Formats: sequence, C-alpha cells, structure tokens
Amino acid sequence: MNNPCEFEKLSEPFKALIGNQGLNYQILDLLPIPIEIFAPDGTCVFYNKAAKELNGISDATLFIGKYNLKNDPVCLEIIGQEYMDSIFRGEPGLYPDFPVPIQEVVDRGAIDEKPFKAAMMDIHTQPVWDGDTFVCTICLFIVKHIYHGRAEMIKAQEYMDENWFESFDRDKIAAAAGVSPSHFSRMFKQYSGMTPQDYYQKIKVDKIKEKLLDPNLTITQAFTDCGVDSKGIYFRRFKEITGETPTDYRNKNLPAE
Repeated sequence: MNNPCEFEKLSEPFKALIGNQGLNYQILDLLPIPIEIFAPDGTCVFYNKAAKELNGISDATLFIGKYNLKNDPVCLEIIGQEYMDSIFRGEPGLYPDFPVPIQEVVDRGAIDEKPFKAAMMDIHTQPVWDGDTFVCTICLFIVKHIYHGRAEMIKAQEYMDENWFESFDRDKIAAAAGVSPSHFSRMFKQYSGMTPQDYYQKIKVDKIKEKLLDPNLTITQAFTDCGVDSKGIYFRRFKEITGETPTDYRNKNLPAE
C-alpha cells in the first residue's frame, strides 16, 4: 500500500479517520508494531508494513477489502464468540497469548510458505468512535514469542512459555517435547543458544518486569506473584539479565507521579 492510488481502496470510514492526506496512515505504516484495522462489518481496511513483514506478505491488497475477521472460523475458534462480538461492539480489549494461525495464511494463498513455525502474541483492540458512530477497530499485535526450527524444541519452548509459574523441571519439559531427558539439554542449547534453565529463567524475569510496572505492588509482591522470592536467586538473575536492580528498573520505567 505504498502506492498513493491504493489510498482510494480504503473504506470511507477509514479515510475519515486518517484524513485526506493519509498522514495518520503513513505514521501507522512506520511503526514497528504489526497493526491491522477493521471496519465495523469486520472487513480489513489497513495492514501495516510491520504486519506484512511478520507474516511474510508482499501484497497487502490480498487482505484489504477481502479478508473479514468476523467470518474467519479459525480466529473465531481461538478467541471465542464473546471476544469477537466485543470487538465489533466497539469495546477496547486485550486477548493474551494468541497463537498465530500462520498455516491459515498459507492455506488462503497469501504466502507460499510459513515464515516461522509458530508465534504467540497479545492482541490489543482499540475502537475509534466519531461521536456516537463506531468507525473502526485498531488491532495491535504485540509479539511475545516466535519459533523457528525443530518441532521438538518449539514444543519445549511453548511448554516453558505456558508453564512459567511452575518450578523448572527438565524432565517434564523434555517429556512435553517428546525428547529423552539425557539428550534434551544438549539439543536445546544447540537450537536456541541457551540452556533450558536459562531460557526458563529469562521468561520468569520477563514476568517479574511486567509485575514491577504495577505501582500497586511492592517489589516483594511482584516477585511473589511470579512464584519466587525477591531475596533469592531471581534477584541476582534479574540484575544479570536486565543490567539493573528491580528497584532501578521500576524507577526508570514507571511514570513519575
């Protein structure tokens, strides 16, 4: 959609949103976050550059005006009717840990092969209103995990991503991946560049970082909510991974009151 004439293909409500010169559209296209915008009837009216790059799509016109989110049975099965209805009632929302149905994109003929094996993201939906008129919904896709390579190692990563609160158990992870425990650690290190325990600890630290951004929690509570002790090994691992103490991280990232 870098051709100016393609602006004319956008729906009238979206044209009204971005203005006659398309300035807002150009800004959205520059953002590194994958973004899609849907009209009230579910039709895709915008697909930014980051979304194309993520999904390996060269031509956004394969989606714009043709793809309808409300009529996509795969997405409906994943997110459920209730959340789908809320999107098109014009309500803001968050759907965490959305598994990207990239095979569906291949099956629709938009791409020839999958650019990745699997991916997990959070979907933030933000409605746009013009007075009492629901204009469109902006969907921002925050990529949390993206997997390439061997299916067994992807299963191991997915298991740790989904069971991060539990204590690290190499045997359980190896079983989830369908790999013998004796070979698992070596295979995972070759695949990911880190040990399974390092990968698990990084996930745990990422969760602690999220909790530290909640001003209603103390630092001790942020760690406790992630199943670990703020004075234990994860205090040291937090500093090793982020380069900051939990206090410094919170002070730098929380907005000043």
